[in-house]
Amino acid sequence: MSRRVRRRCAAADKGKRTVASISATPVVVDWTSLPDDTVVQLFSYLNYRDRASLSSTCRTWRALGSSPCLWAFLDLRSYRVCTSTAMALSTRCGDLQSLRLRGADSVFAISSLRARGLCEISADGCRGLTDATLAVLAARHESLQSIQIGPEQLDRVSSDALRHVAVCCAQLRRVRLSGLREIDGEAISSFARHCPDLEEVTFLDCGNIDEGALGKISSLRFLSIAGSRNVKWATASLSWSKLPKLLGLDVSRTDISHIAVSRLLSQSKSLKLLCALNCPSVEEQEMHNPIFSKGKLLLTIFTDILKKVSSFLFPHSLTDSKVVFDQWRCNVKRKDRCLADMMTWIEWILSQSLLKIAETNPHAMDEFWLKQGASLLLSLVRSVQEDVQEKAATALATFVVIDDENANVDPARSEAVMKDGGIPLLLQLARCCRESAQSEAAKAIANLSVNAKVAKAVADEGGIAILTNLAKSTNRLVAEEAAGGLWNLSVGEEHKAAIAMAGGVKALVDLIFRWREGNDGVLERAAGALANLAADDKCSLEVARSGGVHALVMLARSCKAEGVLEQAARALANLAAHGDNNGNNTAVGQEAGALEALVQLTCSQNEGVRQEAAGALWNLSFDDRNREAIAAAGGVEALVALARDCTNASEGLQERAAGALWGLSVSEANSIAIGREGGVGPLLALARSEVEDVHETAAGALWNLAFYSGNALHIVEEGGVPVLVNLCSSSGSKMARFMSALALGYMFDGRMDEVAIMGTSGEGSSKGACFEGARRMALKHIEAFVGTFSHPNLFSLAAASSAPAALSHVAEAVFIQEAGHLRCSGAEIGRFVSMLRNPSSILRACAAFALLQFTIPGGRHAAHHAALLQKAGAARVLRGAAASATAPIEAKIFAKIVLRNLEHHQSESSA
Repeated sequence: MSRRVRRRCAAADKGKRTVASISATPVVVDWTSLPDDTVVQLFSYLNYRDRASLSSTCRTWRALGSSPCLWAFLDLRSYRVCTSTAMALSTRCGDLQSLRLRGADSVFAISSLRARGLCEISADGCRGLTDATLAVLAARHESLQSIQIGPEQLDRVSSDALRHVAVCCAQLRRVRLSGLREIDGEAISSFARHCPDLEEVTFLDCGNIDEGALGKISSLRFLSIAGSRNVKWATASLSWSKLPKLLGLDVSRTDISHIAVSRLLSQSKSLKLLCALNCPSVEEQEMHNPIFSKGKLLLTIFTDILKKVSSFLFPHSLTDSKVVFDQWRCNVKRKDRCLADMMTWIEWILSQSLLKIAETNPHAMDEFWLKQGASLLLSLVRSVQEDVQEKAATALATFVVIDDENANVDPARSEAVMKDGGIPLLLQLARCCRESAQSEAAKAIANLSVNAKVAKAVADEGGIAILTNLAKSTNRLVAEEAAGGLWNLSVGEEHKAAIAMAGGVKALVDLIFRWREGNDGVLERAAGALANLAADDKCSLEVARSGGVHALVMLARSCKAEGVLEQAARALANLAAHGDNNGNNTAVGQEAGALEALVQLTCSQNEGVRQEAAGALWNLSFDDRNREAIAAAGGVEALVALARDCTNASEGLQERAAGALWGLSVSEANSIAIGREGGVGPLLALARSEVEDVHETAAGALWNLAFYSGNALHIVEEGGVPVLVNLCSSSGSKMARFMSALALGYMFDGRMDEVAIMGTSGEGSSKGACFEGARRMALKHIEAFVGTFSHPNLFSLAAASSAPAALSHVAEAVFIQEAGHLRCSGAEIGRFVSMLRNPSSILRACAAFALLQFTIPGGRHAAHHAALLQKAGAARVLRGAAASATAPIEAKIFAKIVLRNLEHHQSESSA
């Protein structure tokens, strides 16, 4: 088909889609035939990116996409607004009324929107905002009625800029600013002179404020100075009480005195409400000497806020006080403008104050949060004010967290939110079309889901599907918080399969590819969630199928953020942990650059990164090919250095460092290389640890190293015999005691003798004496170790009876459960067989005990060990050991049990 014909076909079919109906008959739907108002309504539900994409499909939709009603309000907080972006939008912003954005650079760029009729602007994240930018903003938008900038500190904005705003924007009705160092009297007086309709002033967390000048703004109905410092309350109470129209005053989080509060309430004729949340002086006095002011309402943390507001504003209503705001929204707002303004303001100041209180988490607030704080925040989440909704959701995400570093949440607070119906409400907010609300709701759900009970409620309410859908968002903030929610939910084993079924694994992997650079928050959460999911066998397969191995290795190789690297390494470690059940261990090892990246991460300055990388290498070393590839990538040198440097590090890092060396030392070449690299000393230091997990893995590594005479001699020379003896006799871990005994057995079964006595003639005698003393000590404790498994009655019964049941009872009594996970090579099994012929009865008993552990039916590698014994012709040696007249009874009984085990495995293989 030619290009021209193809273009004609496209033109003829423009706007049409073929849809299969229930009867499977093709139906053509012409989207261009939809009424214009329907298309505009559909456009209103889309974000700006999707709206622009649809508008570009045809000329008709381009015109409809530019409809003034679609561009009366813009929320650009999720986007970086530069001058070129603003100019591209300017053709559609001629009727723009309300604008929300983030960042000082965005504020600087909005002049290029050419929205001369802009009435309302709300900006956050504006720490770097300057006087010049604010002055230009005011000069270019003289119709502004509302300015809201905060909550960050505006250190570079002075009173000069405020005077300029007052002069340029004479129609101002509301000013909300945060974090100014000083607001002098001249600036405030400028508002009084030039802005006759100014009804609301909010100066949050500001430094010096001229209290007397505020008293000159006669049009003022609502005033908030919450969190502001250095207020002269005598002047303030005298001046503000004379404001003729003042209805509401918010002094929360200040040092206002009880006397000033009493004076304001008693002297102001117009004041209806005074909010003083988290004001220590007032709260202390209120407990003993409460203020009574007829017809006026004082709100403190000791006030039942919802009940007080309900009884004050709706004295004749029988409605439950918990839904007082809902009642107002449904029935009252349109009838009484004064009441509507009052309730709108109350919602706003409460959302601001509760969020600030939650962020600082002051002492003794538990009772407040549990009794009414959670309910109050949930009521505010239902507000029609978008700002209030989002602040309340953020406060819910914040007040439950009691330890940011370890992601601990207060169980009582999180469950209070759940019991008040907060989970369905937050999930409903997460489903709305506003991306800013989606991100805040997802953050709250994520933090609450740290609690297992709440996590179950989130899952039961369909939250997993909602979060998975949000994780696919093209908005970074939304995707980041959704990934955080999936991360916390994936901690629960019962939720892992549900996340995979909902498509969560694919969504998380796609996040890593979509936000590759400069988005550490998204990447860390996505990798953390994948790490949790990879711990499940079935989910780990889904991670691999979805491209997770490549994505995680990409992070490990190229990312610089320590949090991301830690989670990526942990995910790779978990993927590699299922070596017996799936091929992920091999897949990770074969991914280009994976092993090199993990080896490099063991040198990280961050302990968590080193720990997870060492854990990944430990798991990967169970695969023969990976083991040698790790060594080829410098893994021996890196892990020996890590073991040397981590003696004062966390227990987790010590365990994984020793474990990785244990895994590598399975092969002869690696074991010798570890000894040559100086690995014996660090492993002995870790073997001295009082932590069982640490000295157990160190004992495992030393057991492998001791197989080779050169390493065995290094262990003796570096004082390793007392260390292993101590483990063998006193460790609380049976496995550590077992492997230490085996290491000592390797060292003194005769193969090291020739190497041990080599040296100069002058040193030979002393070396020989030291060596012999070490041998006696080792054999004594090997005998004592084996003796701890001696059961005289059972052994006597087994010796006297030929019944299999007697041997079974002994086997059950002496079996070390964890030993069933150990896998020995043919050379190791052969060495134990040779040890059965050793002149030392102690070593013969030790060898028989070891072979018993390795061949017990049901052990993971028992059949493998039995086959190696059969190949080595061990049956004859075992029968000799069982019939030996000079062998101790333990050696005889253990040898009989091993023979029985071999017969069991042989019969199974024949069957």
